[in-house]
Amino acid sequence: MDTIIKFFQEGGAFMYPIALVAALGFAVALERWLYLTRTAAGNRRLWGEIAPFLQQGDYRKALAATADSGSAIGQILNYGLARISTARRRDDIEKAMEESLMEVMPRLEKRTHYLASFANIATLLGLLGTIIGLIQAFQAVANANPAEKADLLSASISVAMNTTAFGLIVAIPLLLMHSVLQSKTTEITDSLEMASVKFLNTIVEKRAEPA
Repeated sequence: MDTIIKFFQEGGAFMYPIALVAALGFAVALERWLYLTRTAAGNRRLWGEIAPFLQQGDYRKALAATADSGSAIGQILNYGLARISTARRRDDIEKAMEESLMEVMPRLEKRTHYLASFANIATLLGLLGTIIGLIQAFQAVANANPAEKADLLSASISVAMNTTAFGLIVAIPLLLMHSVLQSKTTEITDSLEMASVKFLNTIVEKRAEPA
């Protein structure tokens, strides 16, 4: 802990904005992870609940279940179920569900792109802090004793490099979190599209059964 505190203190003023970027980035990553995890669990739970109703052709119970659910899949299937009684073609139901999916997608992708921006900002702040630290170091040794110049310059450069190191320490995990959240979002999107296809196929099969 003492080493970490010393490392932070020796980095200079630019360590604080990098720390702020880190706090914002990790807060966004945690919020997005929790939201996407809850969304995926809610989607699986609702699909398991309404799948038997769809197989039985009991669309009223399925509609009631989706209407009471706040999940992403509930909103999409609710649009489709609401159109069953008026739509004659599969395309009409599919378009209604695609419209709902377009409303759901921004909520899934919300704020995730900030993580890549935060990673870039942390890296650039680290480099800027190092450059300013080097400028100050060279200015400090310009009028120093020649015998002490080498030691003073090496110490100043070592301190200046702390900001670059800290910027990279922040940026690398943020980029990793960005990739993980993007993969999780894509996985949820694929599951929503798959559920929509299964829903439409079930509706078509049930309509074809009397014939």
